[in-house]
Amino acid sequence: MPSLPAPDYPDDVRARLEADAAEVIARYPDSRSALLPLLHLVQAEEGHVTRTGIRFCADRLGLTTAEVTAVTTFYSMYRRTDGGDYQVGVCTNTLCAVMGGDAIFEQLQEHLGIGNGETTEDGAVTLEHIECNAACDYAPVVMVNWEFFDNQTPQSAKHLVDDLRAGRTVEPTRGAPLCTFKETSRILAGFPDTRPGAVEATGGAGPASLVGLRLAKGETAPGRGADHVIAPRATADGTGDEHTAEHPPGEPPSGAPGEQAPPAHPSSHDAPRKTSASDEQHPAGPEAEEGK
Repeated sequence: MPSLPAPDYPDDVRARLEADAAEVIARYPDSRSALLPLLHLVQAEEGHVTRTGIRFCADRLGLTTAEVTAVTTFYSMYRRTDGGDYQVGVCTNTLCAVMGGDAIFEQLQEHLGIGNGETTEDGAVTLEHIECNAACDYAPVVMVNWEFFDNQTPQSAKHLVDDLRAGRTVEPTRGAPLCTFKETSRILAGFPDTRPGAVEATGGAGPASLVGLRLAKGETAPGRGADHVIAPRATADGTGDEHTAEHPPGEPPSGAPGEQAPPAHPSSHDAPRKTSASDEQHPAGPEAEEGK
């Protein structure tokens, strides 16, 4: 049996949402472009995108509920079921996992007694594992309502969720002060954050993230002299890893032009090595003709 039509919002709620939606839609030359912020708007109302919210967005933008649902289910920032006031996301992508993200996630599940995507009985915390948050130089990273909590350990993460559940003030490592999931959704819909000091609060990238930018601008890398780019390694025949008498093995390079990096310090500037695919006399792989 098909689902019955979604119930409507109460009259006062609908009037308020219609006024907010009109403000959002007016920002775009094509009303369809307002769908993403409108979904955040209705999510701010009930804590997740309900069938009523989907119908509201469809009516405002002249779309079908199927079109709105397709977008809602594609993006992970839209909840499809009710959740807690604080969405605690543990990055379990490659670097964070290696640095301890997997251990943090496993111990939080045990500590809270919930699994991935589940919410504590008090409705305070929803736990989930998430993909890369582009903060690898602070790994392992935990995010609460999309605010950063850097360099976490299993113990610090457990203290964090305990504080959230107890209603104690929790300060992100960088960025705006923490607010509830509903408040965060309204800010993501494009409405101003009126909390004192919230707009001024910010958090920049870490030193490891900025090295490439500084090199591209021709600036000196931190802690190095002007000649800080490591040259490709070379041996007597131009292909190996031999160190020179001027640079004993195991000693870090100073970055002087032409200096050879020792075997213990491989460089991303290394010269290409010969492989079967690059050997013209013995071709292999997709470039080789059948039978050769």
